[in-house]
Amino acid sequence: MNATLWTLQGLLALVFLVTGAIKMALPKDRLVAHMGWVENAYQPVVRLIGVVEILGAMGLILPSLTGIMPWLTPLAAAGLALTMVGASLTHYRRNELSRIGLTSVLLLMALCVVIGRTWIMPL
Repeated sequence: MNATLWTLQGLLALVFLVTGAIKMALPKDRLVAHMGWVENAYQPVVRLIGVVEILGAMGLILPSLTGIMPWLTPLAAAGLALTMVGASLTHYRRNELSRIGLTSVLLLMALCVVIGRTWIMPL
């Protein structure tokens, strides 16, 4: 079970690190081509979401890896789960139903980490 949770944490961290870095690095007009929701968001909001995703990715790995405040790992996963709830609602409002599948999978993965690292296999 521990290996499964580490795998989930690693995959989630990779996804959120990459997507967060993209949101931080690329200008809004380049992001619109791949992320339609960006056209309705202010640039600082997009950057903030990128920062949240990067910090969440770091929170999934670093506390567990270092043993320093490992209770932050399930909190980071919960924060990313809430981010995916917001993403799913945004895609639903924009009638981008095909995108809800990915956000739902990421939401479920994050919830598995929350449950696993809180009750099943705490660090």
